[in-house]
Amino acid sequence: MTIPGIKNICVVGAGNMGHQIALSFAIAGYSVKCTDVSPEILGKAESFVDKYLPERVAKGKMSEDTARQAKANIQFTGDLKTAASAADVVIEAILEKLDLKLTLFAKLDELCPPHAILATNSSFIVSSKIAPATKRPDKVCNMHFFNPALVMKLVEVVQGPHTSDETAEKIFALTEDIGKVPIMLKKEIYGFLVNRIVAAINHEALYIHDMGIASHKDIDTAVTLALGHPLGPFRLMDLTGIDLSYHIGMERYQETGDAVHKPSPLVVEKFVKKEWGQKTGKGFYDYSK
Repeated sequence: MTIPGIKNICVVGAGNMGHQIALSFAIAGYSVKCTDVSPEILGKAESFVDKYLPERVAKGKMSEDTARQAKANIQFTGDLKTAASAADVVIEAILEKLDLKLTLFAKLDELCPPHAILATNSSFIVSSKIAPATKRPDKVCNMHFFNPALVMKLVEVVQGPHTSDETAEKIFALTEDIGKVPIMLKKEIYGFLVNRIVAAINHEALYIHDMGIASHKDIDTAVTLALGHPLGPFRLMDLTGIDLSYHIGMERYQETGDAVHKPSPLVVEKFVKKEWGQKTGKGFYDYSK
């Protein structure tokens, strides 16, 4: 913990991404408050921490002292005011819906100290769409972690036209300080860098499947064996959440009016059935066992 003026971190959203982001900061020595509107999600997040840290110690991947300190560094709460009132940096990790983010950032602007940086972990929504909800647009940016956040090293830091150099530089340095590898995007672009590439692959994979050319299993096999990807596109969508793919597609379609961005019929079907991937036990693959 070496970044001047940054000691207290608030993570809003305790789902799979949020609680892993929060724990990454706690392990690095920061004081972290992770909040969510759902008591059930908060309970699952706390249970994850209670299981994860001892497992890392047992595998020799973490010392007992580090695990003990990390546990002491992280607190879960359903009270947004408690979580945000002393934050130096807030990282939002809620559902990928712009209206929800606008409401949240307006609240955060009221609750947080004037110096606090407000970052969004959104994987597609650029922060220039969110910053107008605050009176501190210069302190708003994208800080995009990848799933699973405790494992994946890359973080995309996106400096919008409203984001000050100081804010971008602090978030870049903070990312390095928790052991991640940041890349700086000096201009906003929908989907940033990695997800633009992933979206193109997913679009083609879903098209090939919907046309009846190949099964999702064979497409995944081809991508992993021929392209060397660790996961095929359907396994990856199951990991990140088919609901996320649906919401991102709908947000983009509503914004542009271009039917090419509409979610695939297969994604719509899975979304309606709540077969969202690993989080629900079934997606393109069955995880019930």
